[in-house]
Amino acid sequence: MAEPPASESSAVNAEMARLMDSVVVRFSGDSGDGMQLTGDQFTNTSAVLGNDISTFPDFPAEIRAPAGTLAGLSGFQVNLAASDIYTAGDAPLVLVAMNPAALAANLADLEPGGVVIVNEDAFTRNNLRKAGYDANPLDDESYLQGYELHRVPLTTMTRAALDDLDELSNQQKDLCKNAFALGLAFWLFDRPMDTTLAFYQEKFGKRPQVVEANTRALKAGYAFGETTEGFQSRMSIPSRTDVVPPGTYRRITGNEAVVLGLVTAAQKANKTLFYGSYPITPASPILEGLAALKRFDVRTFQAEDEIAAIGSVIGASFAGALSVTASSGPGVSLKSEGMNLAIVMELPLVVVNVQRGGPSTGLPTKTEQADLLSVLYGRNGESPIPVIAAATAAECFEMAIEACRIAVRHMTPVFLLTDGYLANSSEPWLLPDLDLIEPIDIEHRTDPVGYQPYMRDEATLARPWVVPGTPGLEHRVGGLGKQDVTGNVSYDPQDNEHMIKTRAEKVARVADFLPPLDVFGPDQGDLLVIGWGGTYGAIRAAVEQAQAEGRSVASCHLRHLNPLPKDLGKILSRYRQVLVPELNMGQLSMLLQARYPVRVIGLNKVQGQPFRIREIVAKINEILT
Repeated sequence: MAEPPASESSAVNAEMARLMDSVVVRFSGDSGDGMQLTGDQFTNTSAVLGNDISTFPDFPAEIRAPAGTLAGLSGFQVNLAASDIYTAGDAPLVLVAMNPAALAANLADLEPGGVVIVNEDAFTRNNLRKAGYDANPLDDESYLQGYELHRVPLTTMTRAALDDLDELSNQQKDLCKNAFALGLAFWLFDRPMDTTLAFYQEKFGKRPQVVEANTRALKAGYAFGETTEGFQSRMSIPSRTDVVPPGTYRRITGNEAVVLGLVTAAQKANKTLFYGSYPITPASPILEGLAALKRFDVRTFQAEDEIAAIGSVIGASFAGALSVTASSGPGVSLKSEGMNLAIVMELPLVVVNVQRGGPSTGLPTKTEQADLLSVLYGRNGESPIPVIAAATAAECFEMAIEACRIAVRHMTPVFLLTDGYLANSSEPWLLPDLDLIEPIDIEHRTDPVGYQPYMRDEATLARPWVVPGTPGLEHRVGGLGKQDVTGNVSYDPQDNEHMIKTRAEKVARVADFLPPLDVFGPDQGDLLVIGWGGTYGAIRAAVEQAQAEGRSVASCHLRHLNPLPKDLGKILSRYRQVLVPELNMGQLSMLLQARYPVRVIGLNKVQGQPFRIREIVAKINEILT
C-alpha cells in the first residue's frame, strides 16, 4: 500500500475538494477506542492550519462501561471554521462510528445528507444486540436513506497494515484502529499528518513498537482515502480569513485555563498558591494540572474528603497563603459548613465549582448550571458570598485571576463557577502579555499600634490580613458570633445583626469595582437574551443569526452573579421582553424577577447537554412572532 508523504495534503486532489466555511465532525466509539485522543489530534492539526476550533468531548461516567453498549460510548465533536465560531456546533456533518452503538446513538443528530463512516468489522451479531438492533442497519437501505454511507473494515485493514509487527498481539494491533480512522479523516478533510506523527514520537518515544504501529495505521488510513473511489469528494476548510489579534495561540480547555489563571494570580500577588481538594469529576484535572507546576511555588494537597479539603484551605489562608479548592456540586454541599466558617472569619480563599448534572451523584460527566442558588444560599444563616462565572473555556483564565483578586481585596471567600462543558471543551487562546495583567496588591499588617482583628478598610470593609506570629498582632478568630472591630465572641442580638449587615455590605461593595456590562446588539429593542456561564457561545451565535434575519434582539452575558452589576437594572428596562436560557429550571430567571421589575421568559434544559444554537433561535422566533 502506497504511503503518502507525511507533510503533504494531497495537492493533486485539492482541486476535487469541496471548499467549506465550517464543518462539524463527531468521532464516537467505545470508551476504549481512543475517541478522545483521535478528536484531540484532529483538532490540534486543524488549529495548526489556522482554523478556528471549538470542541465538545462527551464520555461515560463509568470507568469502563460494558463494551459495545450505549452506556459505554465516548464521543468527541469538533467544529472547524474559517471564521469566528462560538460552539462545537449543533449537528455533525460527518460521523465516524466505531461500532453499532455509536451509530444508534448519534445518527439522529447527523445533518441530512451527512457522511457516515462506520467500522463494519464491529457490526457483529453480539454488538448489534448490545446496541438494540435486530438486524444489521448497514444492510437496510431505508435506515440510512439520505446519508452518504462508507463501510470501512477498519479492524481488518489495521491488522493488515501491522501484519509483520510480530511483537504485537491482534488485541494490541486493534488498539491502533483509531489511528487508521484518524488518517482517513485527515485525507477526507485535506489535513497533513505532521502534527500527529510528531505527537506519536513524543508520547510513545520510549516504546518504539507503539510509535511504529500508530504511524503505520495513520498512514494506512490516509492511503486508503487516496486509493478508494467510494467518497464523492473531499472537504477543505481554509485558514481563518477574518481579522484575529496577532500573537501566539494555543488550544486550551476550561480546566487548563483555571490552572494557569490560579498560578498567574499567585505570581501577581507574590504569594504561595496552596490548593487543597478531593478528586471529583469534572474538577479533578485542576488538581492534576497544579500538581505539575510546583516550580511556581504551588503546593497541592489531595485531601481524604471534601471537609478536610475546605479545612486545609482555611488553614492555609489563615497562615497567609493564596488558597484555593475546587469541587463539583456534591462536594460543594459537603464544604458548606467550612465555607460559613471562612465567611465569619473573613478569610480570602477561592472555591471553584465545576458544575455537573445532578442531584446527588447524578450525571458526573455531563454538564449543568444548577448550582447557582446552592452557592448563593446553600449555607445556614445569612452568609452572602461573591459569585462569579466564566463564559468560555479560555475566559476561565481571566475569571480565576478575578476570583483571587476579589478574595484578597475584600477579605472574603469567593465562588468561581464553571461547568462540565467549559471544563472539558477547548478553543484557541491568545497567550496574554503577563506584564499587562495588574498586580494583586496584598498588604499584611505588621504595625501593632491601634490594631484590632476586625477593624475595616473604609472603601471595601475588608479586615486586616495578619500572618500568625507577627509580633504584637496576636488575635483570635472562629465561627462563633462576633463583636465588630474587636472580634470578641458576642451573643448580643445587636452585635449579631450588625455583623451580618456588615458582611453583606462588604459583598455588595464588590460591585463598586465592576466594569460596565457589554451589550451585543441594539441598546434597546424588542428582546434581550441574557445568560451566564457556558451558555455564552450558543446565545451569541443564536442572537447573531436572529439579527441577520432582521430581529430586534440583543444579548448580555453576566460574569458577576453576586453582587450583580450596578447597571443591569437599567439595561433590562430598555427591552420589551427578556429571555434567559439556562441549563437548570430557571434559577437566574427567578433572581432577576425577584430583584427587577421585569417579566422574564425562561428557556430551560436539564439533559446534561449544552444548548444547541437552533434551540435558542427557535425560542427567539417564538417570542418575536
